[in-house]
Amino acid sequence: MKNQKGFTLIEMLIVLAVISILLILIVPNLADKSTQISSKGCDALLQMVENQVIAYEIDHGEKPSNLDDLEGEYVDTLECNNGASIIAIDTTDSFNLTITDNVNNED
Repeated sequence: MKNQKGFTLIEMLIVLAVISILLILIVPNLADKSTQISSKGCDALLQMVENQVIAYEIDHGEKPSNLDDLEGEYVDTLECNNGASIIAIDTTDSFNLTITDNVNNED
C-alpha cells in the first residue's frame, strides 16, 4: 500500500468554511473603521488649517479674508481626503473654522 499524502475533500471544505466565516466577521468591521479614519483625517486637517491661519496672521498682521488666501503658500488643499468635506469659515459668531459638506455649484 502506498503512502498518499494530501488533503481529503472534507478537510478542504472545512478549511474553506473556516476562512469564509472569518471573512464574514472581519469585513463589516473594516468598513466601519474606514468612516472613522476618514473623520479623524478631516479633524487633523481642520487643526492644521487653524494653525496655518495663526501663521498667516503673524505674517500679515490680520486673519485672512477667506481661506483661498491660505492655499498654496500655507496649505496644499482645504478638501478632506474623502472628497466629501472641506474646511470653511463659520461666520456666524467669529472667525471659526468648521468641516462642511463639499458642494460643487456647477450649472
